[in-house]
Amino acid sequence: MEAKPKWVVITGSGRSGTSSVGGTLKRLGLHIPQPEVEADDKNPRGYYEPAWLAALLKDFMDPIPVRTIDSRPTAPQVAMDALADTDIEDQLREWLRDLLPHEQVALKDTRAYWVYEMFVRLADELGAELTSLTMLRHPTEVVRSRDTAYLAGQSEQFRRERETTNVAAWMNSVFETERVTRHHARAWVRYTDLRTDWREAMGRAGTQLGLTYNADLSSGEHHPVDDFIDPGLFRSQVTWDDIAVRPELRDLAQQTWDAVTVLVDSPHDEAAVAELERLRAAYVDLYEFAAAMAQDERTAQVVAVRRELRAKLDQKNARIEELKSKLERSRTQDPVDGRPSWQPAFQRLVGRLRRR
Repeated sequence: MEAKPKWVVITGSGRSGTSSVGGTLKRLGLHIPQPEVEADDKNPRGYYEPAWLAALLKDFMDPIPVRTIDSRPTAPQVAMDALADTDIEDQLREWLRDLLPHEQVALKDTRAYWVYEMFVRLADELGAELTSLTMLRHPTEVVRSRDTAYLAGQSEQFRRERETTNVAAWMNSVFETERVTRHHARAWVRYTDLRTDWREAMGRAGTQLGLTYNADLSSGEHHPVDDFIDPGLFRSQVTWDDIAVRPELRDLAQQTWDAVTVLVDSPHDEAAVAELERLRAAYVDLYEFAAAMAQDERTAQVVAVRRELRAKLDQKNARIEELKSKLERSRTQDPVDGRPSWQPAFQRLVGRLRRR
């Protein structure tokens, strides 16, 4: 019986090493659909992410909106419910169909776990074997890396708010990724393991996923991955003392880290899975309590935004009326199609103002 094509969905919290493991798998012989997202200042060594897939999921999730990592326990349901009103699944089906000739494909996208069930359906339909590789990096390091990449120049208050949200979102991503990948072959890889001994880390993951590499990792012979993985990328140890979050959130996040890292050696460990379910329930309870506590703040922000929008609308309407008056005073007697010659230009101007 001919072996099924194997699709490895590479996912995990943003800034957790997904690009590093994507580049590693590419050098170990897995196919990455082309073209890839181009390297930039935030990730100069490359993303190893199919550009078409990244654009599809970004364009789908931004308007919902669901963030790459999102602290809301309802975010998974929001994403899956939104699929029903789009043709995303049809587009993805045709794109994936073109990948069937490749024996092993790496599909890296840090948003994929929000809609992983869609990948499951399409893999089953197209006759491919779906697996997942999730990168794990301690939440303090993820948060500090995101601060460095995305929050340069922001105020301390804003950074504190984002650090709190990002720790919470890191937990939410772990809970959801564990839940949706539970019934398939999966691997969990610590970023520190990949960085310090990539052969052992990827050898373990390859065995768990049934992958075939282009080299014998036990031989110790030089491999292109040796030139790609740079231990110097990780220069400092970040601890909870460096992150401004409440003790309740810190303790819950640390327990989540302790539980999920058990899955590195045993991807379906029943005790660890049960502990993550318990922690998910505790997280939902904490989130709902925090949301209730901040209800007045949220209401005040909504009112402030409405007032700002109303003020802008009033200014726009006043400007339209001013233009009407000026044009009425200056209109000519030269009709165009029975209308004054200024009218078509005026209507175009008013239309542009209203669309702003």
